[in-house]
Amino acid sequence: MRLVIVTGMSGAGKTTALKTLEDMGFYCADNLPIPLVDKFAELVRDSGSGISTAALGVDIRSGDELPELANTLDQWTKNGIPYSILFLDSNEDALVRRFKQTRRAHPLTPGGRVETGIREERKQLEFLKKRADYIIDTSALLTRDLRDELGRIFVKNEKFSSLFVTVLSFGFKYGIPRDADLVFDVRFLPNPYYVDALKHRTGNEKEVQDYVRQGGTCNEFLKRISDLLDFLIPYYVKEGKNQLVIAIGCTGGKHRSVTVANLLHEALKSHQEIGLRIEHRDADRDGKQG
Repeated sequence: MRLVIVTGMSGAGKTTALKTLEDMGFYCADNLPIPLVDKFAELVRDSGSGISTAALGVDIRSGDELPELANTLDQWTKNGIPYSILFLDSNEDALVRRFKQTRRAHPLTPGGRVETGIREERKQLEFLKKRADYIIDTSALLTRDLRDELGRIFVKNEKFSSLFVTVLSFGFKYGIPRDADLVFDVRFLPNPYYVDALKHRTGNEKEVQDYVRQGGTCNEFLKRISDLLDFLIPYYVKEGKNQLVIAIGCTGGKHRSVTVANLLHEALKSHQEIGLRIEHRDADRDGKQG
């Protein structure tokens, strides 16, 4: 029997997570009154229920009853009842943006500021985050990225690390990404922009990649970055860091940065302990230097 408590911040992706787990064969229930949570666990444990995997959504909507969940979890631990907690988190900027996009009020401040509700919610959910077995920061994740990560944890049963790495290409002329943790400037590499046949193509194409990699400088640079990340990633995991955004920049974000980002993304796949995605922020901006 596998029971997963799905919780976290409003707007961080709990609904998507529950739907994804349901698609994976989990029996899912959402927003049960806290006094019924233990009854739900009993149902799941009942050998005659036919349920082997279940997920239960619990969040701030439980109101004043929510702190009572701590006693239930303590009792489960004491009695050896197996369960795990999946906590979906996100930074404040991302949460505010999502609330504004959906024109929803925060459940804790229906007539007030979203920011105030988010900060209060974070305080009230702190006891669950501290107990969490899996913390996924969805600030920079697309829906498909979250689904892939849940599949990796709950279907493939791969070793989980809370660290999700995004390799992001960008153009300096459009600004450095605000959420970047590490920024690498690749404007020293050969620039396909000045080759008519390559000017309007991107670093997703082999001909552009071959041009950028000529002379071996790109490959040497990639090796040095990979060695640095091989050193850093275990320490980020140990620290409990949830998100790492590695930004690779060139002038227009079309040729050199895209090439290097793609190569780095492939190199990082050897780190089975991390979640990984790639994004090309500016590759589709036409006519810009790469």
